[in-house]
Amino acid sequence: MIPQSFKDIISNVQYAGLLNTLSLILFIIVFVGITLYVFNRPKKYYEEEENAPLNDDLDMDDDDNKTSH
Repeated sequence: MIPQSFKDIISNVQYAGLLNTLSLILFIIVFVGITLYVFNRPKKYYEEEENAPLNDDLDMDDDDNKTSH
């Protein structure tokens, strides 16, 4: 019999329930870790990043003014 999906393959493993539980726990740990990392960054970091596209446009305008003289 050829398995039709990943679910069929995993369900035939002896420790399928354990693997499902461990993968869920790993996902939750990674998700919470990334969330804590993002929320613990200083606000100044995000303010600089949110204005980055605008700063690039201003830098390009400054370069244009320098070359036109």
